[in-house]
Amino acid sequence: MDTRKLSKIAFACFCLSFVFSLTSLSFHSDVSFFAFPLAAAFSLILAHFALKRLFRLGGVSVPDEDAGRAVHVPVVRVLLQYLPYVLLISFVLRRAGESGTPFALDVVQVVLWLLVSVLAIVVLHFLGSKRLKRTAPNWNQFLVDKKYAEKKAGRSFFRWLLSEIVSWIDALVQAVFMVLLLNIFIVQLYEIPSESMVPEFLVKDRVVVFKFLNGPKFPLSDVGLPYMKNYDRGDIVVFRNPHYSADRKSEVRTFLSQLVYMCTLTMKNINVDADGKPKADPLVKRVVGVPGEQLMMQDGILYSRTEGSNEFKKVDLDSSYACWNLNGVKSGVKEGIREFPLSQNSYESMLEVESMRNSFDLDSAKKTCSDLAVEFDSLVSSLESHDGADFSLSPNEMSVFFIDSASMFASSPLLQNVRQISAELVSNSAGRAWYKKFLLSWVDSVPDFKGDLYSEANFKLNVMMKISIAKMMNRYVMFYSEKVQTSEWQNDVALSSAIADLDKLVGYVSLLDRRNMPIFPANAEDGSPRYIPDGSYFMMGDNRFNSLDMRHSYESWTVPLTPFDEYSVTYSTDMAPQYVDKSRMLGTTAYRFWPVSRKGVPGHTGM
Repeated sequence: MDTRKLSKIAFACFCLSFVFSLTSLSFHSDVSFFAFPLAAAFSLILAHFALKRLFRLGGVSVPDEDAGRAVHVPVVRVLLQYLPYVLLISFVLRRAGESGTPFALDVVQVVLWLLVSVLAIVVLHFLGSKRLKRTAPNWNQFLVDKKYAEKKAGRSFFRWLLSEIVSWIDALVQAVFMVLLLNIFIVQLYEIPSESMVPEFLVKDRVVVFKFLNGPKFPLSDVGLPYMKNYDRGDIVVFRNPHYSADRKSEVRTFLSQLVYMCTLTMKNINVDADGKPKADPLVKRVVGVPGEQLMMQDGILYSRTEGSNEFKKVDLDSSYACWNLNGVKSGVKEGIREFPLSQNSYESMLEVESMRNSFDLDSAKKTCSDLAVEFDSLVSSLESHDGADFSLSPNEMSVFFIDSASMFASSPLLQNVRQISAELVSNSAGRAWYKKFLLSWVDSVPDFKGDLYSEANFKLNVMMKISIAKMMNRYVMFYSEKVQTSEWQNDVALSSAIADLDKLVGYVSLLDRRNMPIFPANAEDGSPRYIPDGSYFMMGDNRFNSLDMRHSYESWTVPLTPFDEYSVTYSTDMAPQYVDKSRMLGTTAYRFWPVSRKGVPGHTGM
């Protein structure tokens, strides 16, 4: 290709670049205002050196004989190398302001950017050292002679040092932009920030994530490559955290933080919250639910059903990577774990409660509750026949205590509350009625759970806790009736047994919504099942007891253990499952490159 044809390509490159500049115009008094001046100024500088000085468009002629013009070749090379990057910065600036840009404008600018980039690469190719011999022999010879003359004449140390510094800066800046483009569209590096994926990933593990097939977009826009990947159950994905705001200001800050994070090879993370703590964004989790499924998890077992089958079935694959007991992982991985949510004893106690609950019979429980109610009534009647009964509570304790849902909150204070509640009941004329309602309110409201293992388990758990509470109350009332000294209460076998049972149940409730999950998506009001929609997925961390994932909210609130009991025990929950649209997916983990001792393709590790 001769210089005449090359000059036409350079002219087309400039024209498209300037049109891009015009489409970047913004009249808002924010950062978007600077998009046009940046792109336009760089385009005009390119036109000056490439079209006026080198190719001399609009001049007397464009002859190859004028070899002296070759002095501008290195400058034009640098300008063309930086042109796509400068326009990309302008693209980001235009969208970083308070107001966004229409999708149509995004498409136009992306197309212009691609055309300019291609034309710049073409011109650079023919102005390269190897191709210049054919494109413009005289220019090439001029540059060779000039370089030889400079070498022969020698350069001062300061000129040499300045040249080296400029060369290193140029290489560094271009490397940064190349990394940026690679990270946006091809591949990205991430550092694992938490232990939610233990034992697969430990904190500070660094992984490579491929993004090309996951529909990467141009920064701060919806224009990009199409989605070419469907995720399978078991895939480990990196995705934007849906718990955080996706407004324009947040998106700009996230982009800048990702840019810093990428350019420092995951060494610097400026994506922090108001307290300076790193945001959990993006997240690294495993796909456990796919489109067309309805999920449920009970006793650590994931169940799934689809429109073609109304029966929940175990998801066997989930048990191969879900980790509930970190005490049993391989020693090499165990050494790198920072936090063990449960001790071995706590884990075994949890399994014991689940076994007790699974074998718990509601029909037998009805009789047990009825007998306890009769016993309580008899004990109170006996107590009322005594004058000056001592409830071993001070007047202040009696006056500030109220029997409400907060009093039946499933936490450690409940063990102490039971004694106060017992005293309140026997000192209040409505105490017997409340006790009977509390203990028997569930008897006539047992629903048909229709395969809802989560609701059935919580219903049983509520009844089990009520029975333990009632047994404790009856023992306390008996102590009051028989005027047993408080120093002897701790030696009572029946009371100690009831306290131990309630303590185990309270401990289990504290793990309830880490261990289990209600039907998700929840059934419609008419009871018909709903399913994860197309293009959406449900993710959880492998370290289920230490993963604040798509099962949970970042806030908590108090709810009854079961909605089928007016006098249900209450507990604190953050259960708010949500699926994630594939538009928030950034890619799948492909390779762990750090630490070297654990490098390799992520798989089933350390269980």
